[in-house]
Amino acid sequence: MSLPASPYLATPNQPFTLSERPTRVHRFDSKRAAKEAALEDAKSIEDFAHRLYGEASRKLLVVLQGMDTSGKDGTTKAVFDRTPPLNVIVQAFKKPTKHELAHDYLWRVHNAVPGDGEITVFNRSHYEDVLVVKVREFAPAEAIENRYAQINDFERMLTETGTTVLKCMLHISPEVQAERLRSRLVDPDKRWKFNPGDLEDRKLWPEFMDAYETMVQRTSTDHAPWYIIPSDHKPTRNAIIARLVRQTLEAMDPAYPDPGYRLEDFDI
Repeated sequence: MSLPASPYLATPNQPFTLSERPTRVHRFDSKRAAKEAALEDAKSIEDFAHRLYGEASRKLLVVLQGMDTSGKDGTTKAVFDRTPPLNVIVQAFKKPTKHELAHDYLWRVHNAVPGDGEITVFNRSHYEDVLVVKVREFAPAEAIENRYAQINDFERMLTETGTTVLKCMLHISPEVQAERLRSRLVDPDKRWKFNPGDLEDRKLWPEFMDAYETMVQRTSTDHAPWYIIPSDHKPTRNAIIARLVRQTLEAMDPAYPDPGYRLEDFDI
């Protein structure tokens, strides 16, 4: 079953308003149906990922960007649940180190992009440099303004050299974020994930939403468009992204190479 991209796609070169995009959709009849759909796609992703590894000439970059608790970890686990860690790499971007800050802001990102045959998942990404850096005013406004075009050029270079880029914004409501933050404090097994700094970002929710809207408007391109994923309901979020990853790999259609060896050529 093909997933229509249009409800989630931020069409390049078209006006975009984040508030018009839902944080919850009813795509499946039940929670179980959504989980089964994600699992089915995860099985196909396993096969395509292995073919991509064998082909060893192209790569896939999956960018997951969203507010705290939007589900970047959970999405990664569900989408690649069946894929052995042979060629799937998860790269999380935290606060830059002193060494990283001594370079341009894309330096550490370029070092983490996938190599031939690999799938890399960015848990947060270079877009932090036009989101939190913008909202918190960690860089001058002029520098932030220049970064949209720089990021577009960077991603164009990646696509022109064999990388397919799939970008998903995990779109949640502030109400659901509050529920998830509370659950982290209530559940002893989740308490380690709670960061008091997340509450400071919550106070700036409107500013972050403005920054996300500008980010999508300026960087949803023909070569690397954004998909806005309703993420209030975890199983539906996972199923939508799993289908997008599967369809992306189907379009890439990786194939095992034929080295020319045949059984009759060897004494085995």
